[in-house]
Amino acid sequence: MQQILIAASVFLASLSSFVYFIAILRGQAKPHRTTRLVFLVITTLTTLSLLAQGNQVAVWLSGISTLQSMIIFGLSIKYGMGGWSKLDIFCLLTALAGIAAWQLTKNPLVALYFAIGADFIGILPTIIKTYHFPKTEVWTFYFLDVCAGICNVMATQNLVFDQYLYPVYIIAINLVMVFLVVRPSLARPKKS
Repeated sequence: MQQILIAASVFLASLSSFVYFIAILRGQAKPHRTTRLVFLVITTLTTLSLLAQGNQVAVWLSGISTLQSMIIFGLSIKYGMGGWSKLDIFCLLTALAGIAAWQLTKNPLVALYFAIGADFIGILPTIIKTYHFPKTEVWTFYFLDVCAGICNVMATQNLVFDQYLYPVYIIAINLVMVFLVVRPSLARPKKS
């Protein structure tokens, strides 16, 4: 059952990437450049950290996230938004400081905490952008990542906090994004 759940997680994360790539190319999504640069660095280092811990479950979700980040960052250069506002620069520098602190630790678990903190700082420009411009994102991309994270949590057999930490964070942050994207449609009065 564990292998099926891991495969489902990888499939859903891959599908979410495909959905997002298409949305970007059609002009339905405009990824935030700062966030995507930070994500590229973080997902790469998170995958390496999980490998160093010997994690055999969350590493698959993280590995797919790394590949996804490479492609989305490349697309964001041409099709994205933002990148050089004061907030963007602050978030980028703060995330890079978190990444540096992460790399200075020799403890993979502490490194994972720094990675998640840096990831959160890195997504703040996208959260703010999506709050103001919800039509620059597609909810399906984030919802599929929620489902991938749930499969990943269900596949985890060790009842150890650090084994659940990354996929639970992925679920939570993607739920925030789903809410921000669909929020305007929830606020509209129903027509009778």
